[in-house]
Order: sequence, then structure tokens, then C-alpha cells
Amino acid sequence: MNILVVRTDKLGDFITALPTIYILKKYNVNNKIIVLVAPLNEALAKACDFIDEVVVDDGNSSVFTMSEKLKSKKINLSITLFSNTRVALIQFLAGIKERYAPATKIAQIFYNHSVKQRRSEVKMAEFEYNLALAQEIFGDIDVNYPKPLLEFDDSKTIYEKFSKDNKITKEVIAFHVGFGGSSDANWNLDEYETVIRDTLMQAKYDVVLTFGPDEVALCKEMQKRLENEKVVFYLSNHGIVDFAKLISNFKLFVSTSTGTYHLASLVGTATLTFFGDSNFASAKRWKGVGDEKLQKHYMLPRDTTKRLELFQSVRKDLLAI
Repeated sequence: MNILVVRTDKLGDFITALPTIYILKKYNVNNKIIVLVAPLNEALAKACDFIDEVVVDDGNSSVFTMSEKLKSKKINLSITLFSNTRVALIQFLAGIKERYAPATKIAQIFYNHSVKQRRSEVKMAEFEYNLALAQEIFGDIDVNYPKPLLEFDDSKTIYEKFSKDNKITKEVIAFHVGFGGSSDANWNLDEYETVIRDTLMQAKYDVVLTFGPDEVALCKEMQKRLENEKVVFYLSNHGIVDFAKLISNFKLFVSTSTGTYHLASLVGTATLTFFGDSNFASAKRWKGVGDEKLQKHYMLPRDTTKRLELFQSVRKDLLAI
């Protein structure tokens, strides 16, 4: 059977789809698993050995062009984990016989199987809702998957070169101070500077600050703030897969709930993560796909006094590592 899995949004959202894609392949290894993804997730999708083929939707091609592309894949069944009118119409025009999606928005009229999940109630995490959708289709499917879900043969080699180039001799605690996606909570740069200096004072770990390719200005700002400190500043210009290989070797990844957090959890790195104080942005909805025992979550309150109290708690927790 040729199965299409659709998730065309951001990095963290796509990572929440990977456990479902894995179990669909494991359910029957003869299934051909095709994914429809956004351009930024193409390389990561191709790095997963449980994905057989990757189709990219850049949002600029017409729905007719995209539907013809999918039609050529002879897809028997599609599962759309997050829908919009565009991807729904593409699948309809492609003539995919069985089309499953959560019953949300007007887009559901283009599916012949709409599953009521009520994700807004946040009764489980996003990746768990994705797994539950697969269960609706294949009632006897095993939803268990390995943790970490993604491993690389050459990650140690990449880390050894990184360590040599940057004179790293201790385990690494990484801080990713930027954020994007749906994250609506983070510490400010003054607060990050404080916890980074706390970590440096311990002298137990090497400290790495990571930045996305579009965060050059932020990287320069943190370099200025920590000018005389032994800190490695890493601008991720070699692609998401290379970055995943690197951070899989870190002891801890500290960040807000953004795509890089989900990537760290995917590759088995311990995470210390900050979430918004709402159901939509909460750890309950956006916990990582990795081992929960390796995840430490903080909900950042809006109240100034409570936020300060939590900040002191975070400082103590980091010092205890």
C-alpha cells in the first residue's frame, strides 16, 4: 500500500508527525510511506529511514501541479495530520481514494474520512493525537516507537571535529536563546545571560550557544554580552540534519518550545524547556517525542512576581545539574 502522510507546517510540527510515520512503516514494512512536507523539512525527512519518498510543497506551485505530482505516486490512502484548504484540495484533485484528516475547518469537506479529535481541548500531546489518528485507521497498529527515534552513524565523528575545532573538553550544555513558531514564552536576553553565567561559574561544563541561520544579529548581541567568557557560538549554517547530529551529543539543550527543542528531543538529548502559560502553548500539548524522563518543562507565568520566582527556581535547577 502507498500511504501519504501530510504535514506541511514548521519544523517542530513536522517532528510531531515522525512517530506516526514510523509506526505506519513498522505496521507493514511493505507499505511505501510518502510524505508531503514544507521545503525546510525536506532534508530531515530524507534522513529518516522509515520514509520512502519525500514530496515538497513550497506553497507556490498551483494545486493542479501538485495534484498531478501526487497522482503519479499512485497513493492508496492519505493521512493529513494538520490540514488546510490547499493540501485538502490537492489530495482531492489527485484522486486519492481514502483521505483521512482531523475534522477541523472548512477543509474537511475535501476528505472522505474526517475524524473528530477536538485537539483544542489538549487532552493529549500533539504527537499523541497524530498517533491516535493512525489508530483510527488501523485499529491493531502498535503505537510504540523507539526513543530516540532518530540516530546517525556519523554523529560522533561530527561532534569530535566540533569539539576539536572549538577546544571543547567537557560535556556540553547548550542554550538556544532565540525562538519562533508557535512559541509565545521565553526569557529575555538579560535573564539568559544570568543563567549562562551561572553555568559558566560552575566550571563543570562547556557552554555552547546555538543560533539559526537567520539569527546572525542575535548571535552578535550575545557575543557582545559574553565577550570575555569561554563560550562557543554556533551559527547553524550547515543544515538541519548536521545540526541534529551535533546536538545529539550534548548533555542538555536549554531553550523555549521551538523547533530546535523538538529536534533535540527527537535525537535523544535531555531538554530544559520553557512554555507559555496557556493550553495552546503548554508542555501538555507540545512535549517532545523523546523520553519524558529526559524532559524538564517550565510554564512561564504572565504575572511578574511569579515569573521572578520561577526564574530563581530555574537558576537553582541548572546549578544542580
